[in-house]
Amino acid sequence: MSEPADLLASPLHDRHVALGATMGAFGGWSMPLSYPDGTVAEHTAVRETVGIFDVSHLGKLSITGPGAAEFVNSCLTADLGKISPGHAQYTLACTESGGVVDDLIVYLVGPDEVLAVPNAANAAEVADRLRAAAPAGITITDRHRDIAVLAVQGPRSAELVSTVLGIAGSASLADLDYMAFADAGRIRVCRTGYTGEHGYELLVPAAEAAAVWDALLTGAAALGGRPAGLGARDTLRTEMGYPLHGQDLSPEISPVQAGSGWAVGWSKPAFWGRDALVAEKAAGPVRRLRGLRATGRGVPRPGMDVLRDGQRIGVTTSGTFSPTLKTGIALALIDSAAGVGPDDTVTIDVRGRSLDATVVRPPFVASHVR
Repeated sequence: MSEPADLLASPLHDRHVALGATMGAFGGWSMPLSYPDGTVAEHTAVRETVGIFDVSHLGKLSITGPGAAEFVNSCLTADLGKISPGHAQYTLACTESGGVVDDLIVYLVGPDEVLAVPNAANAAEVADRLRAAAPAGITITDRHRDIAVLAVQGPRSAELVSTVLGIAGSASLADLDYMAFADAGRIRVCRTGYTGEHGYELLVPAAEAAAVWDALLTGAAALGGRPAGLGARDTLRTEMGYPLHGQDLSPEISPVQAGSGWAVGWSKPAFWGRDALVAEKAAGPVRRLRGLRATGRGVPRPGMDVLRDGQRIGVTTSGTFSPTLKTGIALALIDSAAGVGPDDTVTIDVRGRSLDATVVRPPFVASHVR
C-alpha cells in the first residue's frame, strides 16, 4: 500500500529510502518504521549497544518574550520553577476537564525563552492553545521544519555522541545529567530519550541533519549499533511503561488515570486543567493504567478487553511482544472498583481467545536512564 501523497518528509527521508527502510505514515509524516534487519534487531541494538532514530516528526515550538518561562509554567502541568536554565522537563498540556491534549518536553533556555517539543500530530493544536493564551510580548514560533531531531540511545550512546561531535574531554557533553542540555556549536544535545536506556536527543539544523546522521551511522556500525525505526521505539517505550499519546494518554485519559501525576505541579496556583485534576486526585480516579505481562502464548494489542472472573474490568491501551522478555506485554486501563493490584491474574481477550496475564508495575525491564 502506498503512502498518502501529502505526508511531510523528514530531512533524512532519502537516507531512509536508500537504507531500504519500511516507511509509514505517523502524525502526518512519512517516517521509517523499520529497516531490513527488522524491529527486534533494532530493539536489541538499543538495549545492548546503540541505536540511532530519526524523530524529526516531533514538533518544535519556540516561545520567546519577557516572562516566556513564567507564561509556559502557567499553562503546562509540570513546575518549570523546579529546574534551571540548561535543563529540560517532561510535562503535559491538558484540557480544562483534565484530559491530555499532548505530552511534551520543554527546554528551559532562560526566563525569556523556552523550546517546546510536542508530538507531531498535536504540535499545531499545542501551538494554537499557547497563542490563544499568550499575553502581549510573547511570541510562539513554529520551527517544526527548521530542526531535525536525532535520538542516540543505548549503553554506548555516550561514546558515540562524544566521538561524532568531537567533544570528548573533561567538559564532555556526554557527561550531562539526565534531562540537562547543552549546545555543541549549532547542535543542541539533551540527555533524554524514550527507550529507558542511557541516551541523547540531538536537535540539529535541518540543513545539517544528513551529515550528522551519516556520521552517527558510521560510528554506530563500528560499535555494533544500527539505525532504528519507530517500530523499535514503540517496543522499547512499552517495555518501560512510557505512555504514548493517543493510546495511554488522550483528551479522555487524564494524567491521574495514566499514572502521570508525577508530571503535575500540584502546588502551582495555575495551569490548564488544574481544578479538574485536583478534584480527580482527591476523589481517586475511576480507572488506572496498569502493566500486564502475558503468562501464556499470545500478543496483546491496543483495544482488547481485560477480564477477571469473566467480567470486563478494563481495556488494553498499548500492547506488543517484548523482545527483551520474549513474551507479550501491555498497558491497560483497569477499573479502580475491580480492586486489581500487582501480582493479580487477569485475562485478555485476544480476538476471542483468552490470554492469561499478571498485573505488574512498570517498567517491565530495568531502566538505565539515570
